[in-house]
Amino acid sequence: MSFSSAPKTIAGKPVGPIGYGLMNANSLQLLKHYFTKYPEDASRVVLSIKGAYDGATQSPTASPEQIRASVDECLTLLDGTKSIDLFEPARVDPNVPIEETVKALAELVEKGKIGSYGLSEVNAQTVRRAHAVHRPAAVEIELSLFSQGALEEAGVVDTCRELGIPIVGYSPLDRGWLTGQFKTLDDLPQDDFRRFYPRFQPGNFEKNVELAGAVEKVAKKKGVTSAQVAIAWVQQQGVLPIPGSTKVERVQENTKYVELTEAETEELHEALSKAHVSGHRYPEMFQAHLDK
Repeated sequence: MSFSSAPKTIAGKPVGPIGYGLMNANSLQLLKHYFTKYPEDASRVVLSIKGAYDGATQSPTASPEQIRASVDECLTLLDGTKSIDLFEPARVDPNVPIEETVKALAELVEKGKIGSYGLSEVNAQTVRRAHAVHRPAAVEIELSLFSQGALEEAGVVDTCRELGIPIVGYSPLDRGWLTGQFKTLDDLPQDDFRRFYPRFQPGNFEKNVELAGAVEKVAKKKGVTSAQVAIAWVQQQGVLPIPGSTKVERVQENTKYVELTEAETEELHEALSKAHVSGHRYPEMFQAHLDK
């Protein structure tokens, strides 16, 4: 859970309550409602929250003061119904040394306000600098068949494996591309935020439909869905995938375990090697805070 549409401020700097959704019905408030009704489930759920990010300006806010405020706001919204097992600054704040951010997070762990901390969208050097202060419990990267940059370029995966840090892969379905549901631009609602993303722009869209079709071909031969193949590939890399779902049937589909054979993996790689995914994974306004 990350980002806010209604940022608050401390000393004139935005810190923002965290949660997807409306101000009075966001994800943390829904979680509070759920765990109030089913308190026995609290210990069965690992709650990972991303915060310290200003949704209004789309920029990280990860000074020690802002980190503490972000965590306190989350705890206020949860109202004692569930602890925060893992808290991650959504991005690296270019105005704050990572050591200062991590020191604040480590203090919150010591105080029992969060169980552990993680990092998101970082490079190998940042992981090492953070680890020198306090070991992260997880590092989150974007990883999918369409977004393999973290495996190929950043070195962050090898660094995490060297240091024994679990890796979490967000957007394993590449914002829906790898579900096989997009055939034309008309399949995307006019008000869908993804229309602003490069891979969904005219020109890029048509090329990516062909690549998504190659994944769908493997899925049909295997008797599973494209999403299940895409998630299985991420798991095959030793990464924990966290697909987003808004429907019960999608959650059930995405949590069904599927294992790819060596031949299936090779077929996927061969198909994707013949053409490149068209378009960057984020619009330009977001790119400044990636892989930092």
